Amino acid sequence: MSERSTKHVSRRSFLKGTAAAGATTLMTGFASHVAHAAASDTIKVGVIGCGGRGRGATGNCLEAAKKAGINVQIWACGDLWKDRAVNHGKKNNVPEDRCFGGFDNYKGVLASGVDSIITAAPPGFRPYHFAAAVMAGKHVFMEKPVCVDPWGYNQVCKAADMATEKKLTVVAGTQRRHRTRRQENLKRIHDGAIGELVGGQCYWMGGPVTHNRKRNPGMSDIEWQCLNWYAWCWTCGDHIVEQHVHNIDMVLWAFGKHPVSAIGIGGRTARPEPGNIFDHHAVEFEFDNGARVASYCSHFRGASHRVTEGVVGTKGKSGLGGSLEGENAWKFEGEDLNPYVQEHIDCLGSITGKGKHWNEGHQVAESTMSAVLGRMCTYTGRQIKWDWAVNSSKLKLGPANMNVAFGPFTPPPVAVPGQTKLI
Repeated sequence: MSERSTKHVSRRSFLKGTAAAGATTLMTGFASHVAHAAASDTIKVGVIGCGGRGRGATGNCLEAAKKAGINVQIWACGDLWKDRAVNHGKKNNVPEDRCFGGFDNYKGVLASGVDSIITAAPPGFRPYHFAAAVMAGKHVFMEKPVCVDPWGYNQVCKAADMATEKKLTVVAGTQRRHRTRRQENLKRIHDGAIGELVGGQCYWMGGPVTHNRKRNPGMSDIEWQCLNWYAWCWTCGDHIVEQHVHNIDMVLWAFGKHPVSAIGIGGRTARPEPGNIFDHHAVEFEFDNGARVASYCSHFRGASHRVTEGVVGTKGKSGLGGSLEGENAWKFEGEDLNPYVQEHIDCLGSITGKGKHWNEGHQVAESTMSAVLGRMCTYTGRQIKWDWAVNSSKLKLGPANMNVAFGPFTPPPVAVPGQTKLI
């Protein structure tokens, strides 16, 4: 990790840095650290973002609790649209008075008496929700990606540092890190089974994820954009960030560090829906030992698909999915559990003390920021260094105030490499 992302952050500097996000309003009345309610052996979980991923993560959490023998209750639900929160609440026996809507729905969830939250709102909102949850002393399961710009990356890193100080659990939705076959694979790589890593590649070349929901009369810019959050960079980060982050994360796990620079190309040629994200990105990431990793992702209907990753070392190579080739060849043959459930088992075990402690805040921030770095390169056509991007870039996407209400907002046009300015 970079020096910037691992340095100690004082409580005062954290408050100053997150004031714009509204996190300071959550300080009063919250404990500085929480395991779970002392008078109960039940973990009360709040869900922030009740769309498809929020509903999926809720189901995974409840299945994990059953498998692990840990009592969990879905306690509160929040979403931009209150009816979504209420509907999700009804399915999980949550009364309507603990279901919240609007841009401040997360505040209601955090103030409702929860011990832990699942944050699954669109990625552009996650730095705000994560910071507020940590300030409130709540454990967090945070879906990936965790930011869409350098500003968000730095907020997540600051919050992760505070989570460490408060001994809070933070588990991220990069579920491959919780899959046994991959853990065994990466342990061998880190022990030197394929030597020094000298290169690699990663792909998410698949069909399009299309959000093209109708804009009804009277619907504001922001409401329409949030309804179609995968179409806009400020809400989803582009598909290199929202989706391809899984493959990039695997490469960073293998290397044990973030890249030092990136260069790439990309564009938008076939997307039918409104929005400003690209449909293809090709990025070369360089690491501090000179190793280079090729990253490709695309959303084309009818095109060939490839969703894989791999690294090459001086003694062999690996696809990172449970095997090694070379002088230390190996293949995983053990029990492999559902990683979407296992990540919640690990989260709940960390909260209760029945398993090892997890804080994946920095880890998922580094992987997300690597994807953001790649997108910055493809949008501008520029080669960009990691240190400049995280320490000097002023890029902050979205409306100036993300905590007010639906209203007018005009996002930037589709980027044009060589013309779009580097900020």
